Amino acid sequence: QVQLVESGGGLVQAGGSLTLSCVASGSIFRVNGMGWYRQGAGKQRELVAASTTGGSTNYGDSVKGRFTISRDNAKNTLYLQMNSLKPEDTAVYRCNAYVLTTRNYGSDYWGKGTLVTVSS
Repeated sequence: QVQLVESGGGLVQAGGSLTLSCVASGSIFRVNGMGWYRQGAGKQRELVAASTTGGSTNYGDSVKGRFTISRDNAKNTLYLQMNSLKPEDTAVYRCNAYVLTTRNYGSDYWGKGTLVTVSS
Protein backbone atom coordinates (compact mmCIF):
# COMPACT_ATOMS: atom_id res chain seq x y z
CA GLN A 1 0.00 0.00 0.00
CA VAL A 2 1.05 3.54 -0.75
CA GLN A 3 -0.13 6.66 1.05
CA LEU A 4 0.15 10.28 0.00
CA VAL A 5 -0.27 12.80 2.80
CA GLU A 6 -0.53 16.52 2.15
CA SER A 7 0.12 19.28 4.64
CA GLY A 8 0.57 23.03 4.74
CA GLY A 9 -2.86 24.28 3.83
CA GLY A 10 -4.65 26.97 5.78
CA LEU A 11 -6.11 30.44 5.75
CA VAL A 12 -4.09 33.26 4.23
CA GLN A 13 -4.83 36.78 3.07
CA ALA A 14 -4.71 37.71 -0.58
CA GLY A 15 -1.14 38.43 -1.62
CA GLY A 16 0.24 36.03 0.94
CA SER A 17 2.17 32.79 0.56
CA LEU A 18 1.85 29.17 1.57
CA THR A 19 3.93 26.07 1.00
CA LEU A 20 2.27 22.71 0.59
CA SER A 21 4.02 19.39 1.09
CA CYS A 22 3.10 15.87 0.02
CA VAL A 23 4.90 12.84 1.37
CA ALA A 24 4.60 9.45 -0.30
CA SER A 25 5.13 6.44 1.94
CA GLY A 26 4.54 2.71 2.00
CA SER A 27 5.60 -0.03 -0.36
CA ILE A 28 7.47 2.14 -2.85
CA PHE A 29 9.97 0.99 -5.43
CA ARG A 30 10.11 4.35 -7.16
CA VAL A 31 7.91 7.42 -7.48
CA ASN A 32 7.59 8.68 -11.03
CA GLY A 33 5.47 11.68 -11.97
CA MET A 34 3.98 13.77 -9.19
CA GLY A 35 1.62 16.67 -9.31
CA TRP A 36 -0.78 18.99 -7.56
CA TYR A 37 -4.41 19.34 -8.51
CA ARG A 38 -7.09 21.51 -7.00
CA GLN A 39 -10.84 21.71 -6.92
CA GLY A 40 -12.71 24.77 -5.76
CA ALA A 41 -16.35 24.78 -4.70
CA GLY A 42 -18.55 24.23 -7.72
CA LYS A 43 -15.55 23.92 -10.02
CA GLN A 44 -13.93 21.10 -11.90
CA ARG A 45 -10.63 19.64 -10.77
CA GLU A 46 -7.71 21.30 -12.52
CA LEU A 47 -4.01 20.72 -12.80
CA VAL A 48 -1.98 23.15 -10.75
CA ALA A 49 1.52 21.87 -11.42
CA ALA A 50 3.31 18.64 -12.24
CA SER A 51 6.86 17.34 -12.01
CA THR A 52 8.71 14.41 -13.53
CA THR A 53 11.58 12.56 -11.89
CA GLY A 54 13.85 14.16 -14.43
CA GLY A 55 12.93 17.62 -13.23
CA SER A 56 10.60 18.73 -15.99
CA THR A 57 7.68 20.81 -14.79
CA ASN A 58 4.47 22.23 -16.16
CA TYR A 59 1.93 24.59 -14.68
CA GLY A 60 -1.68 25.51 -15.10
CA ASP A 61 -2.09 28.84 -16.84
CA SER A 62 -3.73 30.46 -13.84
CA VAL A 63 -0.72 29.85 -11.56
CA LYS A 64 2.23 30.42 -13.89
CA GLY A 65 4.68 32.88 -12.41
CA ARG A 66 3.16 32.61 -8.92
CA PHE A 67 3.51 28.94 -7.94
CA THR A 68 6.62 26.77 -7.97
CA ILE A 69 6.64 22.99 -7.80
CA SER A 70 9.66 21.10 -6.52
CA ARG A 71 10.46 17.65 -5.21
CA ASP A 72 12.94 15.77 -3.09
CA ASN A 73 13.20 12.36 -4.71
CA ALA A 74 15.25 10.94 -1.85
CA LYS A 75 12.41 11.75 0.54
CA ASN A 76 9.56 11.01 -1.90
CA THR A 77 8.27 14.47 -1.13
CA LEU A 78 6.61 17.02 -3.37
CA TYR A 79 6.29 20.71 -2.60
CA LEU A 80 4.25 23.59 -3.90
CA GLN A 81 5.37 27.10 -3.09
CA MET A 82 2.43 29.42 -3.63
CA ASN A 83 3.03 33.17 -3.77
CA SER A 84 0.80 36.13 -4.53
CA LEU A 85 -2.24 34.11 -3.59
CA LYS A 86 -5.63 35.23 -4.84
CA PRO A 87 -9.13 34.45 -3.55
CA GLU A 88 -9.69 32.36 -6.67
CA ASP A 89 -6.89 30.05 -5.52
CA THR A 90 -9.18 28.87 -2.73
CA ALA A 91 -9.61 25.13 -3.18
CA VAL A 92 -8.78 21.69 -1.86
CA TYR A 93 -5.32 20.85 -3.14
CA ARG A 94 -4.60 17.19 -3.74
CA CYS A 95 -1.34 15.44 -4.44
CA ASN A 96 -1.11 12.84 -7.19
CA ALA A 97 1.71 10.41 -7.91
CA TYR A 98 2.39 7.49 -10.17
CA VAL A 99 4.17 5.01 -7.95
CA LEU A 100 5.98 1.86 -8.89
CA THR A 101 5.52 -0.71 -6.13
CA THR A 102 7.73 -3.17 -7.99
CA ARG A 103 10.11 -2.70 -10.92
CA ASN A 104 7.36 -3.52 -13.39
CA TYR A 105 4.12 -2.52 -11.70
CA GLY A 106 2.77 0.90 -10.89
CA SER A 107 -0.44 2.68 -10.05
CA ASP A 108 -1.85 6.15 -9.70
CA TYR A 109 -2.34 7.38 -6.11
CA TRP A 110 -4.07 10.40 -4.60
CA GLY A 111 -3.85 12.11 -1.27
CA LYS A 112 -6.93 13.20 0.64
CA GLY A 113 -6.17 16.86 0.12
CA THR A 114 -5.44 19.99 2.08
CA LEU A 115 -7.67 23.06 2.09
CA VAL A 116 -6.29 26.42 1.06
CA THR A 117 -8.47 29.42 1.76
CA VAL A 118 -7.47 32.86 0.52
CA SER A 119 -9.38 35.78 1.98
CA SER A 120 -9.80 39.09 0.16
